[in-house]
Amino acid sequence: MHSNVILNKLAFCFLIVVSGLSALAQNKGVPVDGIVAVVGKEIITQSELEKHYLDYTSQFNTVEDPDETRCYLLETLMFNKLMVHQADLDSIEVSDEEVEYRLNSRISYFLQQVGGNSKIIEDYYHKPMSEIKKEMREMMKEQALIEQVQYKITGDVSVTPSEVKAFAARMNADSMPIVPTSYQFGEIVKIPPVSEEEIQSVKDRLNEYRERVLRGEKFSVLARLYSDDPGSASKGGDLGFVERGTLYPEFEAAAFNLKSGEISQIVKTQAGYHIIQMIERKGESIRVAHILLQPKPSTDEQVKAITYLDSIRGIIVNEHLEIADAAKRFSEGPTRFNGGLAVNPYTNSNYFDKQSLDDATYMTISKLIPGEYSECVPFVNEDGIMAYRLIYLKEKIAEHKANIVEDYDMIKNAALEEKKYDAMQKWVVDKVKVTSIKLNEQYRDCEFVTKWQIP
Repeated sequence: MHSNVILNKLAFCFLIVVSGLSALAQNKGVPVDGIVAVVGKEIITQSELEKHYLDYTSQFNTVEDPDETRCYLLETLMFNKLMVHQADLDSIEVSDEEVEYRLNSRISYFLQQVGGNSKIIEDYYHKPMSEIKKEMREMMKEQALIEQVQYKITGDVSVTPSEVKAFAARMNADSMPIVPTSYQFGEIVKIPPVSEEEIQSVKDRLNEYRERVLRGEKFSVLARLYSDDPGSASKGGDLGFVERGTLYPEFEAAAFNLKSGEISQIVKTQAGYHIIQMIERKGESIRVAHILLQPKPSTDEQVKAITYLDSIRGIIVNEHLEIADAAKRFSEGPTRFNGGLAVNPYTNSNYFDKQSLDDATYMTISKLIPGEYSECVPFVNEDGIMAYRLIYLKEKIAEHKANIVEDYDMIKNAALEEKKYDAMQKWVVDKVKVTSIKLNEQYRDCEFVTKWQIP
């Protein structure tokens, strides 16, 4: 397969289709059920194919050729069933705990899309949540099995520098993607201290809000009026359904011990101080609301922070300190342990494009030249805490077509995916030779990517 095809349509028939909620809707217009294909012991029914078709069309709105799309989805299902069949032969098992974790995570995601209101989902699909979960449970188990089989096939696949170079040499220059302008920057952070008086004031206010709710006021109204959490305040503090391990440990410890409607005492986390109200609990998933108050540093402390960074900037420039040394000596942010460089949470690299930066940071960085420090600028850190920083622009890479010098990691990942694709292709070819595969006459004319050796 050509390299440019790999970049554009990587793993065409190896896409794991895990149906969204549209696949759980009532099957209006779905043909009478029948067997479409059999792969080993695994059966694909007409209704299963149609459910995936409905899910596909709901995501992409329209399709140019419905028959071609059904063929594509059928081959994907056949590949998935081949791996499920192999999992059975290899005695691969998935624990009930893992299935439940996956199921609850998926349901939590769906609930977040509708503001945490499960009734919306139940009304739309004319099914109680228990039935929706029941239908999704088998899907989650199948997904876990497929992932384990895939990992056995491709988990040890790697690429050498010479293979990356050869991959890049095979690339059609016109197919190379355009890489937007990117920036690598560091920071020197100063967090103004908060006085004990301010902390006590925050606690007093939270205790007051708690008492007001206990006297009959609505928690959601107070959250909208007073919470410092911009993500949940407009929703009355509602965080939607969340799983264990997704919140601050102190927050979780308090939240999971609450009963329905109960309000916690004050809880301290890195983000500030909270009171929490339990809305609903389903197994290991909870839906809670909170009011967050963040103690603010005084004006005097903010001025001190600005003055400190201004003086530090002079030292760094005069002594020609490297960003790593400057961060280690002067910064209070987590980047002090990372050579002073900011990490892009979307790519886990040190490079950011405009889309992955907030507007204020982008405006500051875009005015710098490599090797230059900004003046002191305010920002809100990952915990929502007010702070100040100096931003250092280490490198700016202008928009360009991808190349092996500037974009080695990206091309390496593409080369690795191609090699994994080839490994999967070889595995399929070998397995179809020893696996019983049957296909309904209606789909014999499909132009499959894989030769399934159907009698």
